[in-house]
Amino acid sequence: MHISWNPPSISPLPPGIITLDDHERHAEHMLGAAAHAYFAGTAADGLTHAANRQGWRSLTLRPRVLQSLTGGHTRTLLQCATLHAPLLLAPVAHQQLAHPDGELASACAAAAMGVGMVVSTLSSIPIEPLAACLHDSGGLPPWFQLYAQPHRDDTLALIHRAEQAGCAALVLTVDAPVQGVRDAERRTGFVLPPQKQPPHLADLPNRPWPASHAEAGLCQGVTAHAPTWADVEWLQKQTSLPLWLKGVTHPQDACRAQDLGIHGLIVSNHGGRTLDTMPSTSRLLPQVRAAVGADFPLLVDGGIRRGTDVFKALALGANAVLIGRPQVFALANAGARGVAHMLRTLRDELEACMALCGCATVDAIGPEHLE
Repeated sequence: MHISWNPPSISPLPPGIITLDDHERHAEHMLGAAAHAYFAGTAADGLTHAANRQGWRSLTLRPRVLQSLTGGHTRTLLQCATLHAPLLLAPVAHQQLAHPDGELASACAAAAMGVGMVVSTLSSIPIEPLAACLHDSGGLPPWFQLYAQPHRDDTLALIHRAEQAGCAALVLTVDAPVQGVRDAERRTGFVLPPQKQPPHLADLPNRPWPASHAEAGLCQGVTAHAPTWADVEWLQKQTSLPLWLKGVTHPQDACRAQDLGIHGLIVSNHGGRTLDTMPSTSRLLPQVRAAVGADFPLLVDGGIRRGTDVFKALALGANAVLIGRPQVFALANAGARGVAHMLRTLRDELEACMALCGCATVDAIGPEHLE
């Protein structure tokens, strides 16, 4: 059965926006105080968020010269699919808070640019029209980011929904059993409007939370239902889709996931939104790569704002990168056109960096290109 979807509106790109940082500055005026606090806010003092940005900036490049660049391109093979560039849109929740077209605009931009998209459990728009949009636009099938639910039947319902929509992978978020302490949201009094409740959860039965054996426990008992390695093993038995874990940063956890047969990992500190004072992902990525070996699929996110950052992430061992906050800033500024501009900017900058470092393809990028 074909799912219908309405094409997103076409908005002009505001003048003066050239870089991803330009998008961020302009979006602050477009979003309003509460929505900006939600999307741009960080955990506690924002030290991890700042470290992510500074980590990529502090790495220096070692270009090679007089290399053949004939036939160069940025195509990247990931999970048997070819990306036009080593980029994926990260799962960012509640995107209709930034633009009326929400995730539909992001999906159209991903299709136009030939990159991947990971759809959040907390998406403003259901997975079915998003998958249809990507299919009809010639894009890659989406991946579905999964938050494990307190009731396993509800988690299964989300999995089956993703499978039936044609998703190509499941991405289980494992680093956020509770929300981070986000001061900016509290200062602005951010509350998700009742009409903006995520449809994937609204369509689930209205069940009470399972009783906890503890009287309260950490975070008023919420952590009693946090996912564990046993839940990961159970999840693997429920689906034939490739399963990725998002938020793995410790080498021992990476090795355990690899031993369980997890398809791949996303090295992520949640963009500094959950636990503050974690290391930057530019520091964490090489440690995880060393633990799992050269051939295990790894993605990374956090603080990537330039094509040189993408290049450095690949040099440190990532197969591709995910783009979070810049996605929603660009969306706020110009809908689908804004997100497409953001992605094209990163790809253009990556191409220039590759050429100047003597790398004709992404496979040629390695640690020898970093100081």
